[in-house]
Amino acid sequence: MSLDSLALLRPWWLVALLPLALLVLRVTWRAAPLGDWRRAVDPALMRLMERRGAVLGGRRQANLAAAVVAGLIALALTGPAIERQDVATFRNLDATVIVLDLSRSVTEGGSLKEVRQTAQAVAEAAGTRSVALVVYAGDAYLAMSPTTDRDSLGTTLFALDADTVPDRGSHPERGLALARRTLAEADVVAADVVLITDGDGLGEAARREARAIAERGWNLQGLFVPTTKSLPPGAPKPDRAALDGVVSAGGGVAAELDTPAAVLDAVGASTAQHLAAGGYTVLAFADLGRWLLLLAALPALLLFRRSA
Repeated sequence: MSLDSLALLRPWWLVALLPLALLVLRVTWRAAPLGDWRRAVDPALMRLMERRGAVLGGRRQANLAAAVVAGLIALALTGPAIERQDVATFRNLDATVIVLDLSRSVTEGGSLKEVRQTAQAVAEAAGTRSVALVVYAGDAYLAMSPTTDRDSLGTTLFALDADTVPDRGSHPERGLALARRTLAEADVVAADVVLITDGDGLGEAARREARAIAERGWNLQGLFVPTTKSLPPGAPKPDRAALDGVVSAGGGVAAELDTPAAVLDAVGASTAQHLAAGGYTVLAFADLGRWLLLLAALPALLLFRRSA
């Protein structure tokens, strides 16, 4: 749960506030200063003891102080936090790897220009984070190591063609495996792997690689490349269902090449959001709960005040 730079790291503790509020109302407004002693002692005896000064009534203020302490503790447990300003300065915290299908069905299917443009859009959506480029067909190659130089990446992208990968065939699992190794060697904490493909060759091996990516806390996103013209004889047909299955195993989202907004939004999420989703919240947010606990200590002191 977040609102701009403010977030609640453990929002489920908010449910504790409702029963706490009900308890405060009962204790503060309904409980008598002497608690249940008036019910246990004979009324006449109680009045006599009060006249002699032998009974000192309690204070409702003490109940109110206890309620304030409990409320502040409950708020502290929700984990109110602000995003760390320096989170984007650590290069290895967040990265993106574009895995591009350059098999015949894509390069000769009439969509290569749009594929390159969309890959550039993914790189732009990553903002200042480093981006790597993997290309594959019958085998996979690292076309661009993780870099923040968008001009160099753009030059590489628009130089891609049907002859870039000499190996015929389509083995997306090799491209995914190379992306995973690239991220692991860079000790990246949070990452998006964006697979741009027509779905050819996506089988159990690709799903295993997708699960391996998800197990590292990274996300696999998918962009489906449709065919816009007749394919050569023997070329496989596009398979959107296969891409959806692999992306689902990788914990990401899939979209069409001409409507990539969902994938661009996922890649464009802030580094803090990526780290929090991957379980590295402490790296992205400064928890303010400890300061609320210190604040709760102030009304708690009233509970230890002794009467004269």
